[in-house]
Order: sequence, then structure tokens, then C-alpha cells
Amino acid sequence: MSFTTIPLTGSKPEQYDQLLSQVRGLLHGERDRVANAANLSSLVYHALPALNWVGFYFYDGTELVVGPFQGLPACVRIPLDKGVCGAAASTRQTQRVADVHAFPGHIACDSASRSELVVPLFDGDTLIGVFDLDSPEPDRFDAQDQAGLEAIAAAFVQSLR
Repeated sequence: MSFTTIPLTGSKPEQYDQLLSQVRGLLHGERDRVANAANLSSLVYHALPALNWVGFYFYDGTELVVGPFQGLPACVRIPLDKGVCGAAASTRQTQRVADVHAFPGHIACDSASRSELVVPLFDGDTLIGVFDLDSPEPDRFDAQDQAGLEAIAAAFVQSLR
């Protein structure tokens, strides 16, 4: 299989639509969680500007454990009651944090990270993990980023079925 990325153009919503189309093509026909998470992390990391970490943490029944990612080495385990990732998993709500240093209980895996967006991954009521993006820029993520990345996360969950 050969996959070619296409540069994103247009408005931010148009760019996310293009990226989602690429994600669906990349994940099509593959159900392996690790393979899909690895390829998706790479695609998003290289497609979107101003990111220093993109990846997955998977729930092992007790805590979140680092999965495939792009960026500097990461924290291996995150309790559900700690950090932005834990908050997303335990509240079942996307966490969009403009300044991670102001977030209570923030876990500084990469000291260069200034803002973060974490999408919880659920299949029905079952927690799969989280899709985590960090940026060295404060307030990097807005509502359009959140909507686009939530759609990408949903495509990832759908690929596992």
C-alpha cells in the first residue's frame, strides 16, 4: 500500500475536512489499534503546524499508558486523576487548554509544551484511551481545531470496529 499526503489548503475547517479524508484513506481496511495510532500520529504531526507532540495513550484498565506518538519521549503512565489526559478520560470531555502551566495537576512530559488538546476515545461506554496533541505555542488550539480533531479521533475509533 502506498499513501501520499496532500498539502492542506483553504480555511481551517476546509483543511480539517481534507485531513479527515486523508485519515479515512490511511485507516481504511486496517483494524489494528497500534498500526492505526502510529500512522495517524505521524499524519497529524506532519500535517498541522505548531505541534511538538501528537499521540495516543491507551487505557489498560487502571491508567493511561503511552501508545504510538510523534515527538520527544513521553510520560509512560498517567493516572486518570492526573493531568489533561486524565481529565479527558475521566470526564469523557475534550480538554482544550490554552496554558498548561495554569492547569491544576498538569504533567510536564515535555517542558516546551504550552497548550494542549486531548480528545477522549470511547467505544460506547468503554474507554479506549485519549488522543493527545501538544504545542509549544500558548493558546494554539481553538474551537475549529477541537471540532476537526474530534472528527479525526472518531474516525480512529471507527477504524477499530
